[in-house]
Amino acid sequence: MDSNLAIQLGIQGILLGGIYGLIAIGLSLIFGVMGVINFAHGQMMVMAMYVSYWIFILLGIDPYLSLVIVAAVIFVLGYLIQASVVNRILDFPEAMQVLPLVSVGLILENLALLLWGPDHRSPQTALSLKTLWIGPIMIDVSRLIAFGLAILITILIFIFLKKTTTGKRIRAASDNRTGAILVGIDVDRIHNAAFALGAATTAAAGVLLVPLMPISPHMGHDFTLTAFIVVILGGMGNLIGALVGGLILGLAESVSTLWLPATLKHAVSFSILIIIMLFRPQGLFGGKK
Repeated sequence: MDSNLAIQLGIQGILLGGIYGLIAIGLSLIFGVMGVINFAHGQMMVMAMYVSYWIFILLGIDPYLSLVIVAAVIFVLGYLIQASVVNRILDFPEAMQVLPLVSVGLILENLALLLWGPDHRSPQTALSLKTLWIGPIMIDVSRLIAFGLAILITILIFIFLKKTTTGKRIRAASDNRTGAILVGIDVDRIHNAAFALGAATTAAAGVLLVPLMPISPHMGHDFTLTAFIVVILGGMGNLIGALVGGLILGLAESVSTLWLPATLKHAVSFSILIIIMLFRPQGLFGGKK
């Protein structure tokens, strides 16, 4: 086995895993606050990718520079979905919560199909072909920047939840919804903000992926499944676990190509999922329960 190739694949896997972690943090945040699994998660990310692509094609603004704008657009979309759909189904049985969110995902997927068509789109940004060499190891500059921004955004989310008034209210509503209501917190508004923040986080991850892979209306399902695997791996509702789970999954998928075809990376992902579900169903960072 070529050690240089193994090191390079490991680095690429970790860099991609940072983005996986950011995708999963959005899903974990929504579940941790409301106990609802957002089955439209991947489709919301794809919408963000297309908005970023549109801004790049029409205005020539690099996806990394349009990240804040795109995140704001999907934040508004998430707020509207939470206010109009999710708040109405919070007290429904879990099985009945699934269909409305699956329906939202299908609507977003078909909206992307209507607006941009079924063809894959792969924008060539200024950094698309840039590489950085460290001895015999080649690193994609786009992946490196995306990883750095993913970690930065993750840190900012932690600071927001720990230090700001809204962040503390989100944590309070997550810990005890009834208690939060009793101390005067508008829980419905906090739920709207939490869902919107989770959507914006996912949007940021989507923007970071735009220079790295072709965009298709149908790719949302794969990313929803990836987010589920990462969240279960790290522990449902645990944001640190989501980041670590993303790094582990990205590394495992990348290094596995030393022995398996790249087309079997999802088999690796689901094998990890099965092992975790059998031996530690609460996840690596989950509690005893």
